[in-house]
Amino acid sequence: MDNEELPTLELAFPGPERDSGVAAIEEGRKTALTGLLEIYEHAGEPVPEVGQRFAVLDSDGLPAVTIELTEVRTVPMKDIDDDFAVAEGRGYADAAEWRTAHEAFFQSEGVAEFLGHTPVIDDTTLVVAERFRVV
Repeated sequence: MDNEELPTLELAFPGPERDSGVAAIEEGRKTALTGLLEIYEHAGEPVPEVGQRFAVLDSDGLPAVTIELTEVRTVPMKDIDDDFAVAEGRGYADAAEWRTAHEAFFQSEGVAEFLGHTPVIDDTTLVVAERFRVV
């Protein structure tokens, strides 16, 4: 199965944030990602499963790299630890930095526009924490 037959995965929104995330995957610095469970539910998409493969798209909508999920957990935000935060490959020193960045993204205008409201983000907010490998 080549990239064009795989389901696609888009990091953040097109632009510098997506480009830096794709580069971090290609360079091996990013081996984890986090999604807001409410986004999956709103989109009517199932939570991904271990073993699934995705073509990660660049800002031009083209497949840049293929990943395979090795771990998928749905957990409250408070359960994200320092190890996972660092594995996100975005330079977070710890879970507190990860949390600040993810709260800002999950409450951003783009996410609010997609959901039709600004989500409440607190310790109990459920996120989908995924680890992956490049294939």
